[in-house]
Amino acid sequence: MSRDEVLNSIEGVMRDVFDMDDLKISFETNAGEIDEWDSLAQINIVVALEKIYKVKFNLEELEVLEKVGDMVDLILRKKV
Repeated sequence: MSRDEVLNSIEGVMRDVFDMDDLKISFETNAGEIDEWDSLAQINIVVALEKIYKVKFNLEELEVLEKVGDMVDLILRKKV
């Protein structure tokens, strides 16, 4: 599984959560760039990714995430 594949799946999840079919994200995208990205949306994104990748994130891991690329890297670390 590559970083780009994980990014694409996160983009799909975020399109569903934000109900934005044309949403484009990058590894540098962060919550400040998307008005709809609030704490509830964050929870929905995390839960969806946990289901897709069959992983569990703890609070300490999530607290240090600053951008989408950080989430991509965290998923890849957990899938090894």
